[in-house]
Amino acid sequence: MGQREAWRLMSRFNAFKRTNTILHHLRMSKHTDAAEDVLLEKKGCAGVITLNRPKLLNTLTFNMIRQIYSQLKKWEQDPETFLIIIKGAGGKAFCAGGDIRVISEAEKAKQNIAPVFFRVEYMLNNAIGSCQKPYVALIHGITMGGGVGLSVHGQFRVATEKCLFAMPETAIGLFPDVGGGYFLPRLQGKLGYFLALTGFRLKGRDVYRAGIATHFVDSEKLAMLEEDLLALKSPSKENIASVLENYHTESKIDRDKSFMLEEHMDKINSCFSANTVEEIIENLKQDGSSFALEQLKVINKMSPTSLKITLRQLMEGSSKTLQEVLTMEYRLSQACMF
Repeated sequence: MGQREAWRLMSRFNAFKRTNTILHHLRMSKHTDAAEDVLLEKKGCAGVITLNRPKLLNTLTFNMIRQIYSQLKKWEQDPETFLIIIKGAGGKAFCAGGDIRVISEAEKAKQNIAPVFFRVEYMLNNAIGSCQKPYVALIHGITMGGGVGLSVHGQFRVATEKCLFAMPETAIGLFPDVGGGYFLPRLQGKLGYFLALTGFRLKGRDVYRAGIATHFVDSEKLAMLEEDLLALKSPSKENIASVLENYHTESKIDRDKSFMLEEHMDKINSCFSANTVEEIIENLKQDGSSFALEQLKVINKMSPTSLKITLRQLMEGSSKTLQEVLTMEYRLSQACMF
């Protein structure tokens, strides 16, 4: 064997060893048994996913993502599973995003786990978007980043008055991923561009009014709603939609209040319709209203690079399929990591 061949074999062995080390690190969970981080249960006619890290706002680990993906695919093929429900434990959060602590600790140990983590997460997002069974996300509490990816691509998204939605990535040097490039530019007017660039938070019924949730239900009725869904016998998509619609219609919380951004939508559509971040900033300056100047102040605190990436991401994503957007976002995520 020549020296060149020996070096080639050694390089392959080292790459294999690194990959195994990364995967081992991702599977580790220091605070609890990883199996308890997510509960996957068959109840009645449904498969029920419970994100079970309430003390950590149900943030996602690699192991959780891998387990959910695998079970989702099994339920999709199971003739006795008619719908899939996903919810968060603890009442404070549905899911506050990915557990960046795990990625950070691995990076400090010189283990680059980002490629594996993001790839599997985006595969799950795509699986939810293409799921052949009705998928019901109960978005009660904090729903940000990766939590949005677990819910917004599903057929039914049920918000409560305690739901808090945001895509805050431009503040931390990233971009609104997990399919943000797909669903955000499809919201009314330029609302999605505004939410993506500013990280603006929507609460309660406004999550429904913005088009992110499909239904709104009082939080005190959420358990009853779940029981009614589980009690359905071989339900069709229409049966499930009917139950959700009944609860939605009965809800009275903030029913008479208008969308909190309604009075500002003309300004949002005008200022955020530009093709460059510089033009958006200039539009906000020219507008001069207190609302516009407040958004200008927010944008000036964001990562300039993230702002530019995010604007281009949404512009490109507006004409792509979800799968195409997730492929684009994976490439972007890796470029942002190095």
